[in-house]
Amino acid sequence: MRFDAVIFDLDGTLLDTLGDIAAAMNAVLAAHGHPAHPAAAYKHMIGDGVGMLVRRALPEGAREQARIAALETEMRETYGRAYAVRTRPYEGIPDMLDALAARGLALAVLSNKPDALTRACVEALLPRWRFAAVVGEKAGVPPKPDPAGARAIVAAVAAAPERVLYVGDSGVDMETAVAAGLFPAGALWGFRSRAELERGGARVLLARPADVLPLVDTGPRPR
Repeated sequence: MRFDAVIFDLDGTLLDTLGDIAAAMNAVLAAHGHPAHPAAAYKHMIGDGVGMLVRRALPEGAREQARIAALETEMRETYGRAYAVRTRPYEGIPDMLDALAARGLALAVLSNKPDALTRACVEALLPRWRFAAVVGEKAGVPPKPDPAGARAIVAAVAAAPERVLYVGDSGVDMETAVAAGLFPAGALWGFRSRAELERGGARVLLARPADVLPLVDTGPRPR
């Protein structure tokens, strides 16, 4: 096999979290008299941490730092109470994870979601699989695209960076993989566009989760 380990982004890659994130953020906004957003609009707001999500969701004239900090705290609490109402693994993810586990690859998750919520989502919604590492936003781990979290996972699974596949749905994910020396594969079933993934440095684009398997077994084919 070309790879010894696979690191996955969480939101938009393993789990379709859009509905629960949108519902929680809209509830926080409404509580402060701010307009809500359609769920689809959140595809372009999430992925860079809760603070940035709040900043993007607020009207431009209401983005004072104190307000952002207060609503960030509320968002963490609101979402933490309802992170698994609508959220489910994408179609094909369970079969793909089963196949990777059967091949003996180390599996890991790296997210910009708060660490406790990242772990809670994995435990609640992906309980069948053993992940060698599950890492979210926390003290000492800068958010992606900083490669520190990815490098820590690579060290934890004792793999050479070039033998680690990174699967994510955003340009930030691809930039993270490139910076850490991993192989960046863009998930087209997620929240962001093909163009963004290509700009971020994706070396291959995956149309569905099952496309991970031939990549692991034989390496990338010329595009």
